[in-house]
Amino acid sequence: MRRDIFQAVADPTRRAIIALIALQAMTPNAIAEHFDTTRQAISKHLRILTECELVKQQHQGREIYYLLEIDKMKEIDKWLEQFRKIWETRFLQLDNLLSILKKQQK
Repeated sequence: MRRDIFQAVADPTRRAIIALIALQAMTPNAIAEHFDTTRQAISKHLRILTECELVKQQHQGREIYYLLEIDKMKEIDKWLEQFRKIWETRFLQLDNLLSILKKQQK
């Protein structure tokens, strides 16, 4: 089953994993130490993140390290940008309204 990046970030555990490996590449065991869940559950989350191409595996000897795919995160940022613009406009309108009300009170 093909998943998209929004399915990956919908889960709070996967978002936490993304935040962890954004700082540095980590092994599944190192990631699992940060959660109160089984190693198998973390492996399932990592598999979903890998399927969505938000993380990639890097083999170093016997170990597998998971790294964040920054370019995929940019897809999320691009989608969020439309909402960011809407909220910035609304905050500017609110700021203008508050300025008008403040002037009227004086």
